Amino acid sequence: MLSNSLAQSALDHCIFPMIDAAEVHRTGPMVFLEGKGLSLTTAEGKTIKDMISSHTRANSLGYGNTEIAEAYATQAAKMHYGGTANFTSEPMIRLAETIADLAPGDLSRVFFVSGGSEAVESALKIAKQYQQGSGNKPKAYKVISRWNAYHGATMGALSVTDWLSVADVSDPRVPGASFIPNPQCYRNEFGMDPDAYFDLCADYLEAQIKFEDPDLVAAFIAEPVMQANGVQIAPKRYFERVREICTKYGVLLIIDEVICGFGRTGKWFANRHYDVEPDIMTTAKALTAGYAPMGAVVTTPAIADAIAHFRHVHTFSGHAACAAAALAVIAIKQREGLVDKALANGVYFQDALKKTILPLPIVGDVRGLGHWHAVDFTTDKATKAAFADGTVKAVADRMFELGVLVGIAGTAIEIAPPLIATPADIDETVAVMETAINDVVARRNLA
Repeated sequence: MLSNSLAQSALDHCIFPMIDAAEVHRTGPMVFLEGKGLSLTTAEGKTIKDMISSHTRANSLGYGNTEIAEAYATQAAKMHYGGTANFTSEPMIRLAETIADLAPGDLSRVFFVSGGSEAVESALKIAKQYQQGSGNKPKAYKVISRWNAYHGATMGALSVTDWLSVADVSDPRVPGASFIPNPQCYRNEFGMDPDAYFDLCADYLEAQIKFEDPDLVAAFIAEPVMQANGVQIAPKRYFERVREICTKYGVLLIIDEVICGFGRTGKWFANRHYDVEPDIMTTAKALTAGYAPMGAVVTTPAIADAIAHFRHVHTFSGHAACAAAALAVIAIKQREGLVDKALANGVYFQDALKKTILPLPIVGDVRGLGHWHAVDFTTDKATKAAFADGTVKAVADRMFELGVLVGIAGTAIEIAPPLIATPADIDETVAVMETAINDVVARRNLA
């Protein structure tokens, strides 16, 4: 059969990241043949509703969008690649202008890359080279990150990463990285009241800058909504305090919007929820809705102009066809009002989850913004203890059996549908999740 031959060929020739090799050989790879809208068709002929935007949350406009594909193909036929350094192209320039119009505050200088890890890698280099080039901090090389942060898998990005299995190997990393407590919802390492804990996390940044020596600290990097254990949303005052501290000590604030950017949270960029302007912003994934590999770093003229010679390069910084795809993606989202719709859908989604899912016996918390939500599980609602077995995965697997694809993020299940998802899709997903949880509770005698 086709499915068997494809699966075997994949096992023979492909390397699978982020999963134990033994598990891939036991369960086989998940092979998809085609997609349309929210629907995916597997090699076995099963139809699945994708409510996690292709696992990485990049697929913000669903499958089979011919407008994006045609924009890419037309530009590829005309001139697909523009080179690097001072070589550029019309779509690259127009995309930079468009991002500058959408970005907050004075963020208007753009450097393009191939994806999120490269975007973070580039942002770190911009921060360090600015501090040195401006003369403000000629020796600054340190970067502060947070517990359970995920910023990528290349060596610079990995050095400020503390989440997923990529963080467990590849030492020694780039020197100078340190980590402080992260603003985590529902449960935290100290068992503190959430409001008090959020304040501690912000105050800890100032203490860490002092500990590391302010003259040596180039930047602080943070996801506006952390993905660890599912959609960790800090209160507005947390980022206001972070901005205040960074400004006080001349530390550049890097906001990593690789997941959140271009509509995922119901704003063009999630930092808009906090009204805090970063010094540097990274983005990727939904920039092209997954139709082409592309990311970007955005900074201010003051920072960019202080770097006389940016000592960095990526081969595909000048990919004109990817830029054309990104322009089409942004145009579709603007024309159809999908970012505003995502904000409204997020409220609808949270209401449905709180009404139907939160009361279930193994559910401890639901949270989310726009088209990114988490259902956090617990063995005990009073203690908030997390499952240490395969219960969370069992729920996700049961949802897949019932025709809905979601993601697993530690103690939680993530639901992050493309922006074209409707309230009807949300209703179906909530109903499937309710059934899946009840089935797992019954099978494992968890009630």
